[in-house]
Amino acid sequence: MAISPIADPTGPRFNAGLIDRLPKVRGRLTPNAPIGAATWFGVGGPAEVLFKPQDKEDLINFVGACPKDIPITVLGVASNLIIRDGGIPGIVIRMGREFASIEAQDTNVAAGAAALDMNVALLAAKSSVADLEFFSGIPGTIGGALRMNAGAYGGETKDVLITAEVLFRDGTVKEMTAQDMGLSYRHNDLPKDVIFLSGRFKGRAGDVLEIEKRIDEIKNKRAESQPIRTKTGGSTFANPAPDKRAWQLVDEAGLRGFKIGGAQVSDMHCNFLINNGTATAADIERLGEEIRKRVAEKSGIMLRWEIKRIGIPLDKDRDILEFMQRDS
Repeated sequence: MAISPIADPTGPRFNAGLIDRLPKVRGRLTPNAPIGAATWFGVGGPAEVLFKPQDKEDLINFVGACPKDIPITVLGVASNLIIRDGGIPGIVIRMGREFASIEAQDTNVAAGAAALDMNVALLAAKSSVADLEFFSGIPGTIGGALRMNAGAYGGETKDVLITAEVLFRDGTVKEMTAQDMGLSYRHNDLPKDVIFLSGRFKGRAGDVLEIEKRIDEIKNKRAESQPIRTKTGGSTFANPAPDKRAWQLVDEAGLRGFKIGGAQVSDMHCNFLINNGTATAADIERLGEEIRKRVAEKSGIMLRWEIKRIGIPLDKDRDILEFMQRDS
């Protein structure tokens, strides 16, 4: 087992004693690991302990043996995520390239949880597999897509999922369908502490040039309508209904460009929040909550967060506990 030294002694800190309670691993354990800067927003505190498993067996053995009172959080590329400024208690797991394999199987595609959604779409295109182009418009990993039933540009994960390989806290691994997992719009019924290892997706035989053309169309639409070159976290709120778009409700409430601290509603797309360079996680979360409040006052609709918010606030930001309790 490799234990990395404490990487950021100047920022928020957890007591380093947790690492002594953990089972032995072949991968790497790092106490007080700074991970906030790795999120797309570029904000947030450390992981109490960061675990990078060496392979799937290492991960399964660790999860099965880890004391059940210790929370486990899995991070992908942290694109649709706010890590609060006090950091994430317990274990944070980041899967490496050992979990990022992608393979075409006739008209289906199998992908590890750490595989980028875009890479799945590109491999499918290269293999003449159609109907997976929408993955190119999702800035995350397959694990995240399975967790939240991610979708874009007319497609959702549940529409193409054959089965997902799911690791439970007792160390058991199950193959599950979209129905087994209760997938619905941006929702999954499984416990929050399950870990997705891989997924198999159904496509159909298609023409490479037509598939690539569709991927290019999605790429261009994203570039034209979304602030993808800023520190952002993707779509902030789920659409309340097919005819009720979150961005329209935010715009109608007069919040385009609205700011709190270093956080701002994007002028380009009102369902995107951006970090102007000085924002804290608390700024971004407070901005989101103020948007929800004002939209509800204007329209009677309470928007639901699509961005996942995890971790604990700093002592000076304890008012955020109210947000945490309200949405629990």
